[in-house]
Amino acid sequence: MESEYLKPDWRTAEKRAIRDGLAEGLVKIGGEERVVVLSGDLAGSMRIGKFEEAYPERFFEMGVAEQNMVGVAGGMASEGLIPWIVSYAVFSPGRNWEQIRVSVAISHLNVKIIGGHGGVATGKNGPTHQATEDLVLMRVLPGMTVLVPADATQCEAAIVAANQHEGPVYIRTVRPETPDFTKKQEFEIGKALVYREGKDLTICASGIQVWDALMVAETMAKKGKECEVINVASVKPIDRVTIEKSARKTGKVVTIEDHQVEGGMGSAVAEMLAENCPVPVKRIGINNEFGESGEWREGYQQVGLDQASLVKKIRTWL
Repeated sequence: MESEYLKPDWRTAEKRAIRDGLAEGLVKIGGEERVVVLSGDLAGSMRIGKFEEAYPERFFEMGVAEQNMVGVAGGMASEGLIPWIVSYAVFSPGRNWEQIRVSVAISHLNVKIIGGHGGVATGKNGPTHQATEDLVLMRVLPGMTVLVPADATQCEAAIVAANQHEGPVYIRTVRPETPDFTKKQEFEIGKALVYREGKDLTICASGIQVWDALMVAETMAKKGKECEVINVASVKPIDRVTIEKSARKTGKVVTIEDHQVEGGMGSAVAEMLAENCPVPVKRIGINNEFGESGEWREGYQQVGLDQASLVKKIRTWL
């Protein structure tokens, strides 16, 4: 049966913040008594106060102590709980990566990590709070699952899937309100979703860049190039079958993400294709620079992630 995800309502979607999907997802899984949430003094910003209101006895404010938060979560997981630690990605995994490695990953403990404010989309908070390196930090850890949902609806579904998954999971969220265009459906870890079919070029995108990729594909179609758009929400494990099938059909792949070009989703796609289906790959992301403080769409223009720049880069490469 054809998946509903193949026909997202992306042209008429209302805008919601992905962190709203995070809050709804945590409340949804909160009915399981093993679930606990640990906050790094960012409950309001990350919208997880809804969980605290619903399950106050299982919400723990850990303060600005991200390294300690991981140690506590590891201890909870070793006693059979399912701890969710929530902070900005520049702090977790940015500040506590060693603790995640030693206290969670090595023992393959069932800890779930939410890294908020991912990418230049963080906007006015500036480069100190714009996590553009978090995916490479987490995907390199053995046994770590890495998810980057495209919108609030998919984030809620990813929370449910991660809670059912045995082992550590990292989920990246972003700050601004963006089109909430995917349809409610069970999230499958390790599965990429084809949102638009095409024959001339494959575009792999993750996070809020999936919606931009669909817009770019519409523009490219007007210029005679039909692009296949794939939502790579599961960065690790990556869906080799779906991406390779598309790459064999189109013969060319572009990746788009709000992350450093080195080591992110684009690198995961390129590495997989290099071993299994060598085709030309163009990775579009943050090119060895930091973002600046300002309105996030202006930040995208600075780093070349706005839709006009994406179209120009793709056409030049083709």
